[in-house]
Amino acid sequence: MQHDQQPPQAAKPARRRFIFGGVAALGALVVGWGVMPPRQRLNGSHPLPLTGDAVALNGWIALASDGAVTLAMPRSEMGQGIHTALPMLVAEELDVPLDAIRLVQAPIDKIYGNIAMLKDGLPFHPDDNGRLKASVSWMVGKVARELGLIITGGSSSIKDGWQPMREAGATARAMLLAAAAKQWQARVADCRTEQGFVIHADGRRLAYGALAQAAVTAKPDAVILKTPQEFKLIGRAQPRRDTAAKVNGSATFGIDVRPEGMVYAAVRMAPVIGASVAKVDSAAALKMAGVLQVVDFSAALPERTGAGAGVAVLARSYWQAKQAALALNIQWNEGSGANLNTAAIYADMAARLDIEAGHDYYVLGDADAALQQAGTAGGVKTLKAEYRAPFLAHAAMEPINCTAQVKDGKVRLWVPTQSPGFAVQAAAKAAGVAEDQVELVVTMLGGGFGRRLEVDMVSQAVAVARRAGGVPVQMIWSREDDTSHDVYRPAALSRFHAALDGQGQVLGYVCKSASGSVSHQFFQRNLGLPAGGPDKTTAEGEFDMQYEFPHQRISHVIVDSAVPLGYWRSVGHSHNAFFKESFIDELAHAAGQDGVAFRRALLKRHPRHLAVLDAAVARAGVAPAGRAHGVALHQSFGTIVAQVAEVAIEDGQIRVHKVVCAIDCGIAVNPNIIAQQAESAVLFGLSAALYGAITIKDGKVEQSNFHDYPVLRMPQAPEVETVIMPSAEHPEGMGEPATPPIAPAVANAVFKLTGKRLRSLPLTL
Repeated sequence: MQHDQQPPQAAKPARRRFIFGGVAALGALVVGWGVMPPRQRLNGSHPLPLTGDAVALNGWIALASDGAVTLAMPRSEMGQGIHTALPMLVAEELDVPLDAIRLVQAPIDKIYGNIAMLKDGLPFHPDDNGRLKASVSWMVGKVARELGLIITGGSSSIKDGWQPMREAGATARAMLLAAAAKQWQARVADCRTEQGFVIHADGRRLAYGALAQAAVTAKPDAVILKTPQEFKLIGRAQPRRDTAAKVNGSATFGIDVRPEGMVYAAVRMAPVIGASVAKVDSAAALKMAGVLQVVDFSAALPERTGAGAGVAVLARSYWQAKQAALALNIQWNEGSGANLNTAAIYADMAARLDIEAGHDYYVLGDADAALQQAGTAGGVKTLKAEYRAPFLAHAAMEPINCTAQVKDGKVRLWVPTQSPGFAVQAAAKAAGVAEDQVELVVTMLGGGFGRRLEVDMVSQAVAVARRAGGVPVQMIWSREDDTSHDVYRPAALSRFHAALDGQGQVLGYVCKSASGSVSHQFFQRNLGLPAGGPDKTTAEGEFDMQYEFPHQRISHVIVDSAVPLGYWRSVGHSHNAFFKESFIDELAHAAGQDGVAFRRALLKRHPRHLAVLDAAVARAGVAPAGRAHGVALHQSFGTIVAQVAEVAIEDGQIRVHKVVCAIDCGIAVNPNIIAQQAESAVLFGLSAALYGAITIKDGKVEQSNFHDYPVLRMPQAPEVETVIMPSAEHPEGMGEPATPPIAPAVANAVFKLTGKRLRSLPLTL
C-alpha cells in the first residue's frame, strides 16, 4: 500500500443550470414540516445503553468515573473502518485518547438518522450553487431529520457525522471545563483540556472521570469547534480499532452469534423471479435426522425482494436443515416471470430509448440544435455510440443470515444490517408486535456493498422464528441462494451523440440512457412509498460530469424492472462512469488528441478536478514497454478520483498490473483508511469490470457461485498506489468513489493496446 499527499489547489465555483423534475413521494411531509425549524441532533429521546457509573453528557457521549468514554455508534462496520474514523471525530473535540472510547450500539432514535445520504440523493449538478438547490437541500435536510432513517450507505457516514459528532464531543468538553472551573472557583478561560484532563493555568488538573457527575448539570457558556489547524488526531493515520478482533477471531459477525437453545434454518426460494409456492410435500424432509418443521415464509415478504417466495426447514444443525431443504418437493407457480430473459430486457430498453424522451437531468445550451447544425457543416466529425452494462450481484463474503427469536410477544434480532431502523420495522411487522417490542443487536458485517440495506432476510427469519416455539433461529443462505436471490445492480444502456469541429472542439453532446430504478423499488419495499418521479441514481455519473461542453443534454428513461434491484457499491456511478469516460476517450481519439490533454482542456473552470488528474498522471509516469496507461476521471459522492490503469494483454487476456488512484475527498480524516478504501474499491470494481455479469434465462438467474460469478483472485490483484490531495473542504464520501473509474481506465488502456473499443461490460477481447 502506498499513499501520500499533494499540494492543495484553490477551487472556483462554476455556474450551471439544472432542470429539476420535482421531488416525489415526500411532498406532503415537506408541506407539513416546512414551517418548522430543523431539529437538533445533540440530545435524543432514548437513553444511552450504559453500564457501571457512566453518565450521559448528551445523546452521543457518556463518561464513567475511570475516564472511559462511551460513544453511541449508529453506523455499521462492514470493513470500511467507520468504527475508527467516527470515534476520531469525538476524540478530537473531546480531547481524549482514541483508545479511551468504547462503542455501544446507538438506540433507534432520530438524532442518529443519516441526513447527508438523503440530501445527496437530490438530482442537482455539483456545479449548481443556485437558490433552488439550496432551498430544496435545506428542506430535504429537515425531512430527513424528521424521518431519522438510520442507514449506513452512500459513502455518507463521515459526511453526516462530521458536524453532530464533533459538536457532541465539543459540548461534552465544554461541560467538563465548566464543571472544573466551578469546582476551582476559577474562570473557564483559565482552563484547558488535554488527553482526558482539565488543566488550570496554575498547574492544577482534574481527570475527566472525577468531573463526570458534576459535568451532567454544568452549563457551558459557549461551544466552539476546533479549526483544522488545531487538529491533533484528524488528518493523521490511526490504526483500525477492529483489526485485532478480526485477526484473532474474536470479532462477532452475524453468522457467529450463538444464543442459547438456537436451531438452524435453511431455505428453498422460488427459482423463477416473482414465482410463488403452489404446493409443498415435506414428508421426506420431516423424516430426516434433526429436522423440526417446515415453514412457508412467503407471506412475510413484499414484492420484488431478493428472497421472494419460499420455504424454510428448521433443524438442529445447518447441514441437517440444508439437506432437508433440498429434499422438499415443491411445486411453483412461475407466473409471468418465466418469460424474463436478458436479451429481451436489453431489447426493451433499446426500444424505449428509441421512442421516449426520458427525463432531462441536465441541460446546458441547446445540444440538439448544435448537433443538427453540425450535421450540415463541413469539417465536422459526428460520433454515435451505445454502451451497455449487465445486472450485478453483491457477492459479499459473509452469506446472507439473520438470527431471530420470537417469544412472549417480543422479538430479539441479531443481524448484520446497514439499516437498523428498517430491520426493526420488518421484524415487528413479521411478528405482529409493536416496534418497541423488538430488541436489535447489529453485528459486524462481512461485507455489505448495499445488499444489507435490504431487510428481506429479517422478514424471512422472523416469520420462521414465529413458528419455532420461542427458541432462537439462525437462518443462513448458501452462496447459491445469495447469488440467485439478490437485489441486483440494474442492467443499463447508454447512447451518446456528439460532434467535433476541425479543431477538436465539442460542438454538442447528448447522452440518453435507460435502466430500472433502484430507488423506486427500495423505497416502495421499505417505506411503502409509490414509485414515481426522477431517480438521481439512474443518471448519476452522466448528468453531473465536470467536463465543460457548451451544449449538452443528459437524460434518462426509467424502465420498470421485474428483476429485483438494489443499491450496489457506487450505484449508478458504477456503470455510468464507464459509459461516460469511455466515450470521452472516443471523442479524444476522434479529435486526434491524447486523452489526458483532451480532458485537461475541458477542466479550465474545475481546478480541483484538474489537480487530481494531473497528480494521478504524474505519479503513474510512463507505461513500461508492452503495457499501456488508461485514464479515467470521475466525481461521485462528493469525491473526485482520477485513476491511471497500467494494462497488458497476456495470453489473450486483460491483465491489470498497477493502478494509480488520486483522490480529493476534502479533509482526510484518516489517510490510512482512505488508502484502504481506495484499494478495496479498485479491486471490487475490477472484479465487475473483468468478470461480473448476472444473466437471466426463462426467469432464472443463471449464475450460482464463484465458479460462474468470479471475483478477482489474489494473484490477479494489481498494485494500487493512492495519492491523497490535502484539502480544508468538508469531508466527502470515500467508501465508493474509487470503484467507478476503474472499468473505463482499463477499457481505455485496452484500446491503446489493441485498437478495439470495448463498449460492454464485462470487458472481453
